[in-house]
Amino acid sequence: MKYAVVKVVNGSYFIHSEGWTDLEKAKVNFFGLCQTLHNASDVQKACCMIIDENLDKVEGYKEFISHGEE
Repeated sequence: MKYAVVKVVNGSYFIHSEGWTDLEKAKVNFFGLCQTLHNASDVQKACCMIIDENLDKVEGYKEFISHGEE
């Protein structure tokens, strides 16, 4: 199975990284991305998650980030 880390930042969609065959390495990449998005001053709203090659969320790895007013 292959995995990807995807993100939506301020309404724009991106594949952050892809081709992971080791889920543990994908998790490390996911957590690094979450940390970066939490600390970014230009991020108002973001979501990141790990998906598999069937576009399914993997093991609940999905994070919502919101800064500023709702």
